[in-house]
Amino acid sequence: MEKATFAAGCFWGVQLDYDKVAGVLSTVVGYSGGQLDNPSYEDICSGQTGHAEVVEVCFDPEIVSYETLLDLFWHSHNPTTLNRQGPDSGSQYRSAIYYHSAGQKQIADQSRTACDASDLWPDPIVTEVTRAEKFWPGEDYHQKYLEKRNITISCH
Repeated sequence: MEKATFAAGCFWGVQLDYDKVAGVLSTVVGYSGGQLDNPSYEDICSGQTGHAEVVEVCFDPEIVSYETLLDLFWHSHNPTTLNRQGPDSGSQYRSAIYYHSAGQKQIADQSRTACDASDLWPDPIVTEVTRAEKFWPGEDYHQKYLEKRNITISCH
């Protein structure tokens, strides 16, 4: 089992998208990339903690590759808008890949370069590629939020 952590705007839709992938064993929404220990949703919404809304993905690399997870990442949000996804704005909605190993960093950097050079997005990609640090799970009411409401279409 390996972990991958992605920030692509509102974490509800990101979680729903990754939960549909064969080889993804589990997903947890939460917060990463900030300075405050054990932040709450209200804390990160203030824009003062530096955290992003993220999804931590546990996957079996023998079933699904990290590259496949990155491909979904590039196609499931707009990586060219700084601190914004759709109507959501603020640094907590930034586009970021938090890598868990040197191998993931290399693959993520190559993937970002390839995506930026493709015609998938007309504007330059602003996605951060940053080392994964502390992950704080989100509140229970955020976990599987769309699934609990029988919403099967991502908000992305």
